[in-house]
Amino acid sequence: MEDKINSSKAPEPVGLYPHARKVGNLLFLSGVGPRERGNKNIPGVELNEAGEIVSYDIETQCHSVFRNIKYILEDAGSSWDKIVDVTVFLTNMKDDFKTYNRVYAEYFKDNLPCRTTCEINCLPTPIAIELKVIATI
Repeated sequence: MEDKINSSKAPEPVGLYPHARKVGNLLFLSGVGPRERGNKNIPGVELNEAGEIVSYDIETQCHSVFRNIKYILEDAGSSWDKIVDVTVFLTNMKDDFKTYNRVYAEYFKDNLPCRTTCEINCLPTPIAIELKVIATI
């Protein structure tokens, strides 16, 4: 049985997809970024009038992404400790990996899911990090 899940606390999707889908005892989250629900501002990002990134704080974005994932997991009946796999997309591996890795370790010190980190040249919104997560329920 498949169930679509949308969190009332996580940011609205930027396309036609749910926050997560439950299949059996697995929960597959769509890509989650640092945006906040009902707000056009992105934590840790300064944009110019054209909507281009002027500066960003990867640490602030990491904390916001992890908070959004927690919201989705909880609204779906799961929890942080049930994450089994994480795929991380960074737009600047060279400059951001060290900080991201440090913040990641704070959140995952008790739960060690499998992890893959990839550099990509951009994301659909002006953000520097997005996570794709699989958890159990």
